[in-house]
Amino acid sequence: MAGGGNAIRGSRVGAGPMGEAERGDAAPRKAVTYFCANEHRSVVTFAVEATSPDSWDCPKCGLPAGLDSDNAPAAPKIEPYKTHLAYVKERRSDQEAADILEEAVQLLRSRRKSGDIIF
Repeated sequence: MAGGGNAIRGSRVGAGPMGEAERGDAAPRKAVTYFCANEHRSVVTFAVEATSPDSWDCPKCGLPAGLDSDNAPAAPKIEPYKTHLAYVKERRSDQEAADILEEAVQLLRSRRKSGDIIF
């Protein structure tokens, strides 16, 4: 049995022998160079009308890169992962936590005595 006979297999939309002439001229562009703290140099191309940003993420290391080669932006400070308990401890003192726990235990004990079913 032969294949499906799909004539456009392997080609893409816009592909053809004419290329640039068929699609028109490209918009005027400008190249902007960014420098990161690891001394990587990244050249990014923008349209001439577009405003280039002051910083750009370095594609090699991921650090922020700036326009000044002598004063590259510093790496952002990465805060360690906090658990839910760490956030709770920031909001509550040890005494408040003990009071809340005692209140919850008393509530559970009173429900058990009264015969309420707790799921």
